[in-house]
Amino acid sequence: MQVFRSDTAETVDLAEQVRVKPTGLAAIYSGIKDFARRKPMAFMGAIVLIAAVLLAIFADVIAPHNATDIGVGGRFMGPGAEGTFLGTDQLGRDIYSRLIYGSRISMYVGIVSVLIGISLGTMIGIASAYVGGWTDILIQRLVDALMGFPPIILALGLMAALGASVNNVVIALVVILVPGATRVIRSQALSIKELDYTLAAKSIGASSTRIMLRHMLPNVAATYIVLITLTLGFAIVVEASLSFLGVGIPPDIATWGSMLELGREHIDKQGWMVVFPGFVIALIVFSVNFLGDGLRDVMDPRLRGR
Repeated sequence: MQVFRSDTAETVDLAEQVRVKPTGLAAIYSGIKDFARRKPMAFMGAIVLIAAVLLAIFADVIAPHNATDIGVGGRFMGPGAEGTFLGTDQLGRDIYSRLIYGSRISMYVGIVSVLIGISLGTMIGIASAYVGGWTDILIQRLVDALMGFPPIILALGLMAALGASVNNVVIALVVILVPGATRVIRSQALSIKELDYTLAAKSIGASSTRIMLRHMLPNVAATYIVLITLTLGFAIVVEASLSFLGVGIPPDIATWGSMLELGREHIDKQGWMVVFPGFVIALIVFSVNFLGDGLRDVMDPRLRGR
């Protein structure tokens, strides 16, 4: 008698075939890991930026001396002399401690001015594109007038009118940043305004405020985030330039720009006084730019596949 026997089918675990997307902290970790793999330079830029922010927050704990302490060591001591990591300046102040405290001013001025300036520019750009007509024309002519001035010249004029202080530097930077953000967001909002879901919301009687906040604003969020990261480095450079020229932060406050100005006077004999603050500014600016480029590539659908 012939017995017909079928082959034993292998048991397949469907759970192993289907890739379950992680949630919660696992999703955040997976996203960070994927971003670090795809954009390593942007990931390193993010680490440097986070480290700078932590230095600014915990400067009192990390810095071995206060930024205004005079006579910590001898005048113009070189790096590593008598326990000083990066040497001292013409008043015997510890350069390493002043660099750490200087990060507070640069991070505060840069982050606050960029958040306010880009946010205002985003709202103005969306409103200008949605309302249109003479309102749009007037706003854009004002934007053209502000963008016609070189940024540093406009900042110098504003500081001459407002006076030297930290908050006045923030105001000057906000005035500089708003026109560019308005122009970029407006160009994107004009196309969003004509899309089907925006027209459908208008046809069912949705208010203009609801359309701008619920339909247009979320769709420019990616551009908003990229603008913040790309503009932060520019804001830090402008703040350092104003301090270098002596019209930004008062000279009694430690800033990277004022340290460059002090080092310039003695660059022929004590070159390290210029090297260290210049290196820190360059490192922060490069890191922010790398982070901004990486976020743009990841968040822009047109660049995502490259």
